[in-house]
Amino acid sequence: MIRWRNILAAALTASICLFGFTATAAAKPASGKGGHSKLDSKLNDRANKGGPGVSRAIVVLNLSCDATGDYAKTGAKRGRRLGLINADVVEIPNAQLRKLADSSCVKDMHWDRRTGGDMNRAAVIEGARAVQQYYGYDGAGIGVAVVDSGITPWHDDLTYLGSEPNVQVVNGQRVTKFVDFVNGRLTPYDDNGHGTHVSGIIAGNGFDTLGAHAGMAPAANLVSLKVLDQQGGGYISNVIAALDWIVANRTTYNIRVVNLSVGAAVTESYNTDPLTLAAKRVVDLGVVVVTAAGNLGKNPNTGEVQYGAITAPGNAPWVLTVGAYSHEGTLTRIDDKIASYGSRGPTAHDYAAKPDIVATGTGIVSLSAPGSLLYTTKSGYLLSGSVLTATKPYLSLTGTSMASPVVAGAVALMLQANPQLTPNLVKAILEYTAQDYYYDALTQGAGFLNAKGAVDLAKFLRNPQAGQKYPSNQTWSKALIWGNHKIQRGVIKPAGSAWSLNTTWGAAADGEGDNIVWGTACDTAECDNIVWGTSAMDARNIVWGTVDTEGDNIVWGTADGEGDNIVWGTACADGECDNIVWGTECGGADCDNIVWGTSVDEGELDNIVWGTAMEADNIVWGTADGEVDNIVWGTSSESDNITWGCAGEDVPLFDDPEVPSVFDGVIFDALFDATLPADTTTTTTEDPPPAVLTDTTTTVTSTTTSVGGGF
Repeated sequence: MIRWRNILAAALTASICLFGFTATAAAKPASGKGGHSKLDSKLNDRANKGGPGVSRAIVVLNLSCDATGDYAKTGAKRGRRLGLINADVVEIPNAQLRKLADSSCVKDMHWDRRTGGDMNRAAVIEGARAVQQYYGYDGAGIGVAVVDSGITPWHDDLTYLGSEPNVQVVNGQRVTKFVDFVNGRLTPYDDNGHGTHVSGIIAGNGFDTLGAHAGMAPAANLVSLKVLDQQGGGYISNVIAALDWIVANRTTYNIRVVNLSVGAAVTESYNTDPLTLAAKRVVDLGVVVVTAAGNLGKNPNTGEVQYGAITAPGNAPWVLTVGAYSHEGTLTRIDDKIASYGSRGPTAHDYAAKPDIVATGTGIVSLSAPGSLLYTTKSGYLLSGSVLTATKPYLSLTGTSMASPVVAGAVALMLQANPQLTPNLVKAILEYTAQDYYYDALTQGAGFLNAKGAVDLAKFLRNPQAGQKYPSNQTWSKALIWGNHKIQRGVIKPAGSAWSLNTTWGAAADGEGDNIVWGTACDTAECDNIVWGTSAMDARNIVWGTVDTEGDNIVWGTADGEGDNIVWGTACADGECDNIVWGTECGGADCDNIVWGTSVDEGELDNIVWGTAMEADNIVWGTADGEVDNIVWGTSSESDNITWGCAGEDVPLFDDPEVPSVFDGVIFDALFDATLPADTTTTTTEDPPPAVLTDTTTTVTSTTTSVGGGF
């Protein structure tokens, strides 16, 4: 059994180099001893301690209520308005927290915690180049909002020389709008460099390498929303404000995708966290929100794999959460492997299966921002293009921050192919076409991204005709991770209730209370010969709970007893459940490697983490004091000044070519071996040898300090 205090203390040393932001330790739950029902756990802790300190809080108000007078009475300083969740950001003396919470206008109050934040080869391996070449899709007309540290005022790779009328160019750049939620500046800039790099992964066109370093959707329109400061830090209220802006302006800029390569501590359920609820508002309006899983997949002290460190808002079921894998610097998919730094599930507080999918995140070359922090501190890892430029136009970085925009770019291609896709259907297609590398579902989600397969299926589902064969490929997983269940042995139907805007991913019923319908069951496990429009296609809708009489164990047909179930449910017989998230009993050797659960009182073992098939010695959350605190990362102390990000990871600099001809004529299907990858379920993999990024430590300022132009 690992000593958890040592693991958590080790999280004090990290950087913005991978994930690109900072965060603080999760707070203890309210104990009930003097806890106010309207205050979250952290604010209750601070209210209990009292003293002269000041807290930054998000105050959610009841409808048609003005708390101006209450703020004045409690000495609270009001900052930004968060209309999306009917809330105000305030700074308030800790001694006055309970008094403000007593107001009839206040619904609840949450701690405003801190957040933070090689394309040619990657785009080829993921299938984006094949999509661009076979179909001509390049993201034209699709607006992608990048919520990050901003964007450089000029980069050659953000220009556009084509004739597509849906591509918007402003001052020579495909950046249609820039909004600064940190300093209030009006023109684009990126003093950190992270946001520019992320933007290039999505929509760079490779101009400075004659197309070689083009991103996933090289003609997409970018909307840059700056929420992180020069050090890569910020507040969740900045992110919420950006999401609020997206809701108000999504139609004007045709924003169909949001990329959030930022994250914060999971301090409460996604059902109450203002950040995750704000993301839900965006998704409910039909915008796909893609977010990074986090970079806490490896114990920084021992180098061992650890579970349970998904960050917010990636812990919410309605967002598309992306982990990372490495393409190993080769132009083939058969040697790809999970990157050990990527955060794994289950999520804290809600104990949900995540990530949803993994994409290339190791050694990713994208745009640099001259004059930014990363341009200065990572100068040894800047790369030249193939044309003469005054500065080095490219930079190599690693992390789930890089994997997330790879998926966001793939989503832009899917939406160009099929604009009718809903966020749930986008996620379903990505999971269904992903390649299963036989890692557990809390490591790889549904599998490794296959952008070509996803666009193939999206394009087919736009207007399928009777007699057409349903797309299929032996490398596809043909499975969905619906909540904590693995759904398989079927095909997706676009009219299924699972894909409606009023259906929450993973729910047992749709917004109308009816059974969930995903699609049609297959006669064979392979689903290779389904023909659209046949009676078999229409007659065998699979709905939640109706196929498997035991209810808890739906696998798109029947319980197969082959260990496909992510959740330990009532249908699990002995030996059937190899990959377990949690259960309702703890028997035999299964209890030996439980982080939280074994120290709680008898009879309270409702949330047992992990089973017997995994090396479960490394779970991130849980404390050694006998309390089930679900700490994601940080320390068991009360310190708010904790930095993290790359956990000591260095980044390999893969030798991507500087000219496009090297990969010309590559056939995407040839990147797959005839046989599937070997089963790696119990194998702990290591990253490629370090070559690029070194660890740096950033100090987070006190949460009572306002950022830039206010809060």
